[in-house]
Amino acid sequence: MSRHSEEERRRSIFTRRALVLAGIQAGGLGFLGWRLHTLQVDEGERYATLAEENRISARLLAPPRGRVLDRAGKVVAGNRLNWRALLVAEDAGDVPAVLETFSRIVPLAEHERARIEREVRRRRRFVPVAVRDFLTWDEMARIEVNAPDLPGISVDVGTTREYPEREHLAHLVGYVAPPAERDMGEDPLLELPGIRVGRAGVERFHDRLLRGRAGAQRMEVNAVGRVIREMDRREGVSGQDVQISVDAELQRAVRARCAEGTSAVVLDCRSGEVLAMATQPSFDPHLFNSGVSAAQWREWTSQRATPLINKCTNGLYAPGSTFKMIVALAALEAKVCTPGERVSCPGYYDLGDTRFHCHSRYGHGGVDMRNGLKYSCDVYFYEMAKRTGIDRIAAMAKRFGLGVDLEIELPGTRRGLVPTREWRLAQGKPWNLGDTVVHGIGQGFYQITPLALATMTARLASGRAVQPHLTQTIGGRPVRGTRAEDWPSLGIPERDLRLMREGMYAVVNEESGTGRPGRLPGGYGQFAGKTGSVQVRRVSREQRERGFRVENMPREWRPHALFVGFAPYDDPHYAVSVVVEHGSAGSTAAAPVARDIMMDTINRFRQAPPAPGARVAAAGR
Repeated sequence: MSRHSEEERRRSIFTRRALVLAGIQAGGLGFLGWRLHTLQVDEGERYATLAEENRISARLLAPPRGRVLDRAGKVVAGNRLNWRALLVAEDAGDVPAVLETFSRIVPLAEHERARIEREVRRRRRFVPVAVRDFLTWDEMARIEVNAPDLPGISVDVGTTREYPEREHLAHLVGYVAPPAERDMGEDPLLELPGIRVGRAGVERFHDRLLRGRAGAQRMEVNAVGRVIREMDRREGVSGQDVQISVDAELQRAVRARCAEGTSAVVLDCRSGEVLAMATQPSFDPHLFNSGVSAAQWREWTSQRATPLINKCTNGLYAPGSTFKMIVALAALEAKVCTPGERVSCPGYYDLGDTRFHCHSRYGHGGVDMRNGLKYSCDVYFYEMAKRTGIDRIAAMAKRFGLGVDLEIELPGTRRGLVPTREWRLAQGKPWNLGDTVVHGIGQGFYQITPLALATMTARLASGRAVQPHLTQTIGGRPVRGTRAEDWPSLGIPERDLRLMREGMYAVVNEESGTGRPGRLPGGYGQFAGKTGSVQVRRVSREQRERGFRVENMPREWRPHALFVGFAPYDDPHYAVSVVVEHGSAGSTAAAPVARDIMMDTINRFRQAPPAPGARVAAAGR
């Protein structure tokens, strides 16, 4: 083969190789160009967004919870700053490892780690979880210094609930606690760290209004997640403020008058506003904010005095002789007696072969309706109940707020029980005439709360169907029920109501009245009221004949002591009810407490201007 042809062959091979290589290069460059076009043009916006998300951290902000104010504008449930450590599982990656590192910097107890891991599992991974609340400056500094080793952890400032009145208003204002798992589905806001939901009292009733709406925060972060700067912040919308009718100063004074086992309610009998509601003992609502320990819970639930229960709304008692005005009104409406008709009281009342005793062993002689109330003569009301019948008595009781839903803004309030013939038959048992007689003096199956007794008294004093309520304004706007005109007349004849008030006046202010220890000193007007004592253990005839004395009984066997009243007598403003568990007698245990509470109330509001529209009710007068 010639030299020329050899060169031609080599040139041909090189050309083919060059063409193949050029084709490969062109294909590679074309692929790269296509990918660059795809990344920069077709998917440029998506990758720009991803890059921005790596640089920008967006978070929702919990809104400040609305405040609860007393009638004078004093904050009784507010917020204070709370520096805390948050964990975002999406940024943390290995959550257990991050928590292990964090616990070496800021110690975490086992139950705290378990709580954090539980919340991480049940929440979406981008939602922050609180790791530690109430950080000190030293703890915050250690966290910030070790930020590169704590991916997903950040220090944030939020708010926590504060109750300046502590145990004084705990049963009324209530408390907040972290949302339970069952709450999470109802509102995404509840997933945010630091969010609390109302669990009792006004906090629970107005929870939705108090929550507010979430805000948002955008922060620039570096490659290890350290915050460089805050780029944008939109604060949440605060929850609405709720103003309640209770006066914090008066509440403190009333609680100071109440020994353990005592409950007291003060209402404005013109409008139905709750001015004070106290029960002893109580509890510190702050303890629920971060979670109650098992030891604290055992301490509360083991106490016979049940500090967690608001006995003003959930304590159930027979009303005793405080119920006698209801029996008298039912008898008058049924026209089975006249006010001046006298009933002879020898100290007992025989019905068949059963003898029912009066509280006076020697009897009261002949008594009419006014003196029946003044002396609290059991025999008189045995006879009135027998003539009237239990169903008429029950119907009258419900008109005065007993045994019905009072619809007050305190969830869980019990309606109590006013028995009827139908109720007893539904239990498979007959209603006997002896049952009616016993119920004529407020004993038997009745279950009435101190709040219901105060409501009954306010209606007796005003002649209107006032409803007890706590809310005055929401977001600065008044609510219905703050004026006397908001409540309809009871439809009870004025002469009948006047007779009841006169009998209650005699109880406290006339010689031999059972409530003489409740008299107000000069300058306070006159107090009208009614005493009551409720047996918790039956006293046999044999014990009576041997000279039974209640003070010789163990305390838990002694009767409850009750008193209801209103003042001033000639221009009723305030109604009060007091129940002293195992206080023995309403005249000696409950009446003096009610007197002191009424004096505190009059002193507190003596110089205060009247609420708009809160004039003395004219209906039924």
